[in-house]
Amino acid sequence: MASIADTRFFSERNIRRARLGSGLVLFTFVALHLSNHALGLVSIDAADDGRRLFLAIWRNPLGTLIFYGAIFVHIALVLRSLYMRRSLVMPVGEMAQIVLGLAIPLLLIDHVVGTRIVHELYRYIDNYETIVRLLWITSFGTGIRQAVTLVVVWAHGCIGLRFWLRYRAWYAGFAPLLLAFAILLPVLALLGFIEMGRTIAEPDYEGLVDTGRYQENLNSRYQTDPEALQQIALIRAGLYGGFSLALLSVVAARARRKWKERTDQIAVHFPGGEIIKVPRGFTVLEASRLGGLPHYSACGGKGQCSTCRVQILGNYQRLPPPGELEQRTLRRINAAPDVRLACQLRPDHDVTVAPLLIPATETALPANAQETSPGREREIAVLFCDIRNFTTLTETRLPFDIVFLLNRYFAVAGKAVEQAGGRIDKFIGDGAMALFGINTSPENACRQALSAAATISSEIEKLGAEFAEELTIPLQIAIGIHFGPAVVGTMGYGRVRNLTAVGDTVNVASRLEGAAKEFGAAIVISEPVAELSGADMSGIESREISVRGRALPLKVYVIGKEKAGEPLEGKA
Repeated sequence: MASIADTRFFSERNIRRARLGSGLVLFTFVALHLSNHALGLVSIDAADDGRRLFLAIWRNPLGTLIFYGAIFVHIALVLRSLYMRRSLVMPVGEMAQIVLGLAIPLLLIDHVVGTRIVHELYRYIDNYETIVRLLWITSFGTGIRQAVTLVVVWAHGCIGLRFWLRYRAWYAGFAPLLLAFAILLPVLALLGFIEMGRTIAEPDYEGLVDTGRYQENLNSRYQTDPEALQQIALIRAGLYGGFSLALLSVVAARARRKWKERTDQIAVHFPGGEIIKVPRGFTVLEASRLGGLPHYSACGGKGQCSTCRVQILGNYQRLPPPGELEQRTLRRINAAPDVRLACQLRPDHDVTVAPLLIPATETALPANAQETSPGREREIAVLFCDIRNFTTLTETRLPFDIVFLLNRYFAVAGKAVEQAGGRIDKFIGDGAMALFGINTSPENACRQALSAAATISSEIEKLGAEFAEELTIPLQIAIGIHFGPAVVGTMGYGRVRNLTAVGDTVNVASRLEGAAKEFGAAIVISEPVAELSGADMSGIESREISVRGRALPLKVYVIGKEKAGEPLEGKA
């Protein structure tokens, strides 16, 4: 009989979606709340005007259901996640998010009771004037606590949002703006709170406002009736106790499971001779972490990448079969039958595994190395360009002259690529590789690559004319452009790490640059580039060439020197 977790509705994927969705609702609430606080920099009345709009969204029946439903779902799924983790050994970022998240209910319960709950029960007016007066004058210590809570809540939300977005293709371009927003909003909210507090604390303030509008609060049952005060105290104790009991239940359940698992352990063997004994049900990745062995896991152990994959050394057929999520990832990389994801594989007997990606210790990596880009498959246009007969050109020239010529050529190529919207990947000898489409559509990527190629050809012709008297043969360029899927990610070692691409598309583009030399042409582009760019290829020679590693020939267009510097007009 399948467990609940295996059913379609309660699948791990849907549970993650529910946790993400509830988190986004809460993040939206917090962002709007802090924006409301920031209006205090204008005036208390401005903050209260913003509060009316804020309450219109969240204090209607639907908004209340969505908000408090999100709170319940998010806390429940976080506690479930905490229980499901077999090991609490994890990266610092994940640990910070969990610790901050567990602190939030304990920090916020008093605030929720003192605003929404007393408002609903006793019609207490919880406007900015009342609450800021309480936090700034009546109970300044509570005000400091709420300021700390604001920072904790916002930091927890931003960490979670970054974990969700960090590998999106567009994230790198928007990261500076998102960072500025993440810093400015809580700062403005705190400054708004401080400004409102200072205004209310002014001796002249009482004479400028109608104190009757908050006198009603002073005479409410919440302030005067002992039974009301006792009821609120019980609610507060119930909320603290309920959350604490839920957290302690998770801790107790983990302790009970650990006690039972001590008598039911398996051994995970690694190629270096390490043997790590873990309770049955642990994943191989958790075993690696528990044993202190470095093990790549770019997605954080969620089965959404293959960087943690291992080869099973032995009878892999005896292991539990991969679930739907693991199967999808393994199919995507065309994994062999004996390859599994370490974060998803939970061996039920002793097993020997070999990580397929060579791990490195955290201290051996530069700062933020794991946070750049672990590699994602994207469809991009790749451009290779190279100076033809470069060895002949430079064999009689001084080394400094060669460097000067290369730097002029690299400046031409780099400027042309950047102006077109691409990215210079690397310079190799007298060649250059550029990427297009990392943050744009396939059609635009191909048009950008063609535009860059035309500019490079035109500028190289001018550069050749400038050096004509010094060169033994004319300066000519060969360019190859291809479009297709490639793995784009941060690669390298130590400080020599940069965003690059690997895969068949890169190899084909390099082959087309070589074909341009063979054909005596300036530019050779593949058929996908021509079709996606919408270029008019009438009058352009086409050929079919064989590319090593491809079963079928590839149709290409060969552009001669006379047309290389001219932009290809789009189809009518």
